[in-house]
Amino acid sequence: MLILIVGYGSIGKRHIENLSTLPNIEILVYTKRKYDNFLKERKCKKIDSLDECLKIKPDAAIICNPTNLHIKIALRLAKAHIHIFIEKPLSNSFSGINNLQKIVKTNRLITHVGCVMRFHPCLKEIKDILDTKQLGRIMSVQVENGSFLPDWHQYENYKKSYAARKDLGGGVILTCIHEIDYLYWFFDKVSEVNSFLGKMSDLDIDVEDLASVLLRFKTKIIAEIHLDYFQKPSERGGKIIGTKGKLVWDFETNSVKIYDNSKNRWSERLKLSKFDKNKMYLDEITYFLNRIKNKRESFNNISKSSKVLEIAIAIKKSDRCKKVVKIS
Repeated sequence: MLILIVGYGSIGKRHIENLSTLPNIEILVYTKRKYDNFLKERKCKKIDSLDECLKIKPDAAIICNPTNLHIKIALRLAKAHIHIFIEKPLSNSFSGINNLQKIVKTNRLITHVGCVMRFHPCLKEIKDILDTKQLGRIMSVQVENGSFLPDWHQYENYKKSYAARKDLGGGVILTCIHEIDYLYWFFDKVSEVNSFLGKMSDLDIDVEDLASVLLRFKTKIIAEIHLDYFQKPSERGGKIIGTKGKLVWDFETNSVKIYDNSKNRWSERLKLSKFDKNKMYLDEITYFLNRIKNKRESFNNISKSSKVLEIAIAIKKSDRCKKVVKIS
């Protein structure tokens, strides 16, 4: 199978590294950057023209260039009958998405939007706990993801990254959309949102670096989300409160624990002493390739991921309009 990688930043390199470990995979990279030792050692072919890449007819493509270019590239690939994996977020607007969905359906393409946290063992454990109603009726949820943007990729200037630039579709809401995505995965449709966003730190960026968000789900569950670009040390996790108990998870320690109201005690449900972060990415790309092989839709295809983008855009609108925004 020939896989086209669109974009050669940190996530592009991660996908190349993982694909190079899989059998019967050839890698083609579309980038303007130089053909370096990393690509040479992994026997990748590099082309700096998308037209030339399409002439080779890759079987599938992984789009990991800046957010604002995702749909433009995806439309070209879909018209060429190429299966598509798009790194999160799907886009920074709805422009072109309906057209993309029509082409994908007509050409019977497999699509997947990469939200790798769904492959995290802690989140998979939490999903099982929720699906089996072990916490009873859920009443309240709080999640947090705070970290220091310049520490993300210390080999590059954070000010030039897509996460820091409005013109590339950056900002903490879209860049850190994982929290919105997994809450949608847990609790399904959102009915309304209220948010406060701002540029609060001294970071040299032109996007929001703080988001305080309230989501009301169709099930009446209320979730609070805190996202930021300036927190040191980083903190990520949350808690879910139900009628039977409380669940707390911590991504820094990779642990999940539950407080049982009837027994008045905590129990540890999962604690990973050794956690290979890359395994999530490898599991996700393997999942996508298997979906292509078996001609089966992804659980997070473009159509489903557009619902998460709708929530993210509603969050931005709520702050801009200073009011609660309803989602139909």
